[in-house]
Amino acid sequence: MTVTHAQREAVIALARAAAAEILAVYDSEFAVQHKDDRSPLTAADLASHRCIAAGLQALTPDIPLLSEESKDLDIAARRQWPRFWLVDPLDGTREFIKRNGEFTVNIALVEDGVATFGVIQQPVSGALWHGAPGAGAYRREGDADVAIRVRKPAAAPLRIAASRSHRDARTQALLDALGGEAVACGSSLKFCRIAEGGIDLYPRFGPTGEWDTAAGQAILEAAGGAVLDPQGRPFRYNQRETLLNGDFIAFGDLALRDRLPA
Repeated sequence: MTVTHAQREAVIALARAAAAEILAVYDSEFAVQHKDDRSPLTAADLASHRCIAAGLQALTPDIPLLSEESKDLDIAARRQWPRFWLVDPLDGTREFIKRNGEFTVNIALVEDGVATFGVIQQPVSGALWHGAPGAGAYRREGDADVAIRVRKPAAAPLRIAASRSHRDARTQALLDALGGEAVACGSSLKFCRIAEGGIDLYPRFGPTGEWDTAAGQAILEAAGGAVLDPQGRPFRYNQRETLLNGDFIAFGDLALRDRLPA
């Protein structure tokens, strides 16, 4: 399925509407709950989910939705989906709680396991990125699109994204081996920064959800980069019983693979 201009604009408008729902909570005294896995949940997550779910249902009633807030779906049923929307209504809830602005709305279209279109909206700044592999990646500035590309070749010092909330020993070892400069960045913004050439590499050793990476992967691949597992394979979605990702590295310049420590 090729996303039409009208569909793309409708999804962008939907991401912006969800961002407004999030900001309404962000500017209030909100409570924090915790899910069974101890990850945080706020009224903003739920308000954004409801907004996106209703909007996508109206836009494409024949395409199912898999959201972080509706992930308890029958495995056998969802594995039969040829395409679906994969959504994180609020990526970076910990950053939201810290009120540092580094959280996003992620909406991706997945077809036969491949992320074919993605939109990422940062509510606080209003920045928005979108892309589809083969059709280019863009940053939306006002009502105009500015084309973005990864930085190739990557030049020293390498700029390596390091999560504010999930820094670990393996990431630090990679930083030390490459002599890279750590750039603190939250949520799916890391994919966007690589896509527009501001960061070169994003290693992630530890669990993420499929909803955390799909939109970012679509945008990054559209900008000339890649998201690969430790075996060098591109990430695929809804292929396993679990919805948790394994380790990965997001690249701007794929030539960096040859410089990674064994």
